[in-house]
Amino acid sequence: MGKNTLVSDDLPMNNTLRFPAADPAAAAAFFAAELAFEADPDDVVRDLLAGTTEGFRLVETRSAEAFARLRIPGAINLPHWDVDETTTAGWDRDLVYVCYCESFECNAATKGALKLSRLGFKVKRLAGGITTWHASGYPVEGGTVAAGAHVNPHGIACDC
Repeated sequence: MGKNTLVSDDLPMNNTLRFPAADPAAAAAFFAAELAFEADPDDVVRDLLAGTTEGFRLVETRSAEAFARLRIPGAINLPHWDVDETTTAGWDRDLVYVCYCESFECNAATKGALKLSRLGFKVKRLAGGITTWHASGYPVEGGTVAAGAHVNPHGIACDC
């Protein structure tokens, strides 16, 4: 189909509309479900700055070394490979655990969230990880990078 090919009687074919938009009710269900799985860094930082963090806990799922270098204030560290019944034995099952890692290119937060959810915890993943958080100018603790570590353009090393 070329640029001038018509999809219907009056809609020209284009890349954006090659696949029709979902019915509004289906779209609402999809986007509500998506928001159930991810937390927006802007929402999280607003809660941190306002002191309204009851109900959730941030979990850094990279290594202890990465956590020591740079982390979101108030976060706890549990590398995704260490998530099990023993390491989470004292965790509050009423909280939502918001997992984060380095960036969109890293999946340590997804791995940690998967393991936590399999253990029966409520979880979300922080969109963009510490890279997006730091690039947005949000508060961090730490700030040093070990020699020889893989470092992204924002000075954040991934140890996952």
